[in-house]
Amino acid sequence: MLNKFLNPKNDSAFKRIFGSEKNKDILIHFLNDMFGRTTNPIEYITFLPTVQDPETAALRSSTVDVMCKDTEGNQFIVEMQVDGKPGFEKRAQYYAAKAYVRQHQKGVEYPDFKEIIFLAITDFTLFPDKTAYFSHHLILDRETNEHNLKDFSFTFLELPKFKKKKEALKTMVEKWAYFFKKAEDTKLQDLPLIVGSDTIIQRAFEELDQHGWTDAELRYYDSVEMKQMDDKVLLRKAVEEAEIKGEITGKIKIAKKMLSAGMRISDIVLMTELTEEEIRQL
Repeated sequence: MLNKFLNPKNDSAFKRIFGSEKNKDILIHFLNDMFGRTTNPIEYITFLPTVQDPETAALRSSTVDVMCKDTEGNQFIVEMQVDGKPGFEKRAQYYAAKAYVRQHQKGVEYPDFKEIIFLAITDFTLFPDKTAYFSHHLILDRETNEHNLKDFSFTFLELPKFKKKKEALKTMVEKWAYFFKKAEDTKLQDLPLIVGSDTIIQRAFEELDQHGWTDAELRYYDSVEMKQMDDKVLLRKAVEEAEIKGEITGKIKIAKKMLSAGMRISDIVLMTELTEEEIRQL
């Protein structure tokens, strides 16, 4: 590893920075920045178990990256997602719903249920039709836009859409987005320009300094990095296979119509690029 700073999108690095007791102040600062809590900021959090147990043995348990609650009992789920498997927005709602239901299991009555705030940083484009890299999602009245159902909110930071260079960083959200996207490529001499006067982001970069990691921690980091790269390759292959399958399915439909119209097999081969044997099997 030639770079000074490691990859914050790596699962072990992400949890080291945002999921450890010693760096709890980094997580608090991060949450306040992401949700614009300049007034009534989060001042203290308690980490919660990241494994969400199923309600019945027939269901699978799920694991989130970081889960915590503030002094009012509102729960925050923080996810770093590097693979672009379809349906992540569904999974986000599933995680939030599961956390909400668990409140009742602990003897809390409905009027006392607290908010579930979901935050995800994605290393892929989640909403291709949206131009904004940072988006907040609420449950609103369709007619009046009133926000009556307040217990669920979802925030997404889509890194591929973030294009700002280090010289143009102004807001804390921009600085965090740059941190996640460019930390690996950041040179030590550029750090003052990126960090400015913010000591917490400075601390986050320091946690990524590989010289502060033990050999065992670096080996685990490397194993996670390789696993994430393998997962991306497998996902890309699965997408390509699905596209090929869809293309073949389309060609078969066209070939069937041509056969029904009485066209010659030789002409169908030429038009669809299916083999003569494949067409005869239709």
